[in-house]
Amino acid sequence: MKNTLERLEELNEAALLGGGQARIDRQHKNGKFTARERIDLLLDPGSFIELDRLKTHRCVDFGMEKSKIPGDGVVTGYGKVDDRLVYVFAQDFTVFGGSLSETYAQKICKVMDLAMKVGAPVIGLNDSGGARIQEGVQSLAGYADIFFRNTRASGVIPQLSAIMGPCAGGAVYSPAITDFIFMVDQSSYMFITGPEVVKTVTSQDVTKQELGGAEMHSKTSGVSHFECSSEEECIARLRELLSFIPSNNAEDAPFQATDDPSNRLVEKINDIIPENAQKPYDMNEVIKLVVDDGYFYEVQPQFAPNISVGFARLGGKSVGIVGNNPQHLAGVLDINSSVKAARFVRFCDAFNIPLVTLVDVPGFLPGVDQEYGGIIKHGAKLLYAFAEATVPKITLITRKAYGGAYDVMASKHIGADINLAYPMAEIAVMGSAGAVNIIFRNELKNAEDPVAKNTELVDDYQSKFANPFKAAELGYIDEIISPEDTRIRLIQSLEMLENKRESLPPKKHGNIPL
Repeated sequence: MKNTLERLEELNEAALLGGGQARIDRQHKNGKFTARERIDLLLDPGSFIELDRLKTHRCVDFGMEKSKIPGDGVVTGYGKVDDRLVYVFAQDFTVFGGSLSETYAQKICKVMDLAMKVGAPVIGLNDSGGARIQEGVQSLAGYADIFFRNTRASGVIPQLSAIMGPCAGGAVYSPAITDFIFMVDQSSYMFITGPEVVKTVTSQDVTKQELGGAEMHSKTSGVSHFECSSEEECIARLRELLSFIPSNNAEDAPFQATDDPSNRLVEKINDIIPENAQKPYDMNEVIKLVVDDGYFYEVQPQFAPNISVGFARLGGKSVGIVGNNPQHLAGVLDINSSVKAARFVRFCDAFNIPLVTLVDVPGFLPGVDQEYGGIIKHGAKLLYAFAEATVPKITLITRKAYGGAYDVMASKHIGADINLAYPMAEIAVMGSAGAVNIIFRNELKNAEDPVAKNTELVDDYQSKFANPFKAAELGYIDEIISPEDTRIRLIQSLEMLENKRESLPPKKHGNIPL
């Protein structure tokens, strides 16, 4: 018995040491934590239960049978975040560069299978050199096993990925399928092919950070949802995100009590939104004035900033917010903003998070680049996402709602439950001046005083459409509200819709315009 216990202690010590002290020191020198240190930061103290600590690879080629480390380069198990169960895997770069083997993949698949059985989130802390070359197709099969589970778990349990180091080649597809990706500035990167291959094929010189760093993916590609300055910040923000979302698709997000009164007036909105409809303002300021304690957990703040998406609370309940932001590109819908918002809307719908949509949109961005890039198809994704969503949907038009963008932004016609508008809202096919130039082209051409006639016709058009009254007459707007009552009306609407039940027609799945 004594020998057995000594053997167990030796194996546990070897597993805890990973690739050895020298490699741990190198990890620290590079400004990175080890896999186990990251888990300690992520989970509530003392809550981590490790699985498969002693599992090793079975490769006997290229001398690998002489090099076995308990755990085989990935730490897996379960624990708690704010006393809620989560499953976690953390890739250990100190062991074979974090490269994935067949048994390594089996460890990850085991916690994913358990998470699906009990309905709890899966968090992946990625820091890996990719497939373990010595295992060949077995390593590739391991990746595919993980991808398959990512896909089956999508929309059932939340899946979060933190990129804490390299993530290249086939390894990028698992994070790409998950719901949210966090990256650490200067120490993490993601790409399909590295700088050397890019140079060989295209003759372009590019660094790892330029090709797939946190800044690039957060601002340009939109692959990453959060860019963090350090690993501590990354893990803290990941923990915070979990507070806004449920553990699975059969539950509601956690309720968080607040001292912020539900009947609080927000007079300052009148100071933020200019009377001149051509002047910009920051929709995020409006959001922060309205939500509990002024806190808005924004998602993808640097990518397509002409639309803001993120989580907040109203009356203690988690909501997903989508809002056109006139501060950037006048708040138009373009390819990037449509895709960004569509994915966010579908996440909220999958996990029972009500949607609040704030509309100030002059239309879709015109231009050759947008048309060549498929704005029709990409804009349709947002339309599809809103129409498909069955969670409570509340829409507020703060100012402009023009053209097809009015329809797309959770209008009454595509299933919004409550549609509100401010008195200064403008709901029309297009702006007054443009509409008059089209409708009255001949009349203006033959007028004795074209300028005076144009002014008269613009004023007439504005009186008909530069306000929400026509839409209210038709029942497209449920209520025209004073801006100061925004918080009150949104919370009342959420309470009224709390027990909403709506289902889609029986089908395998829809065919969203990808």
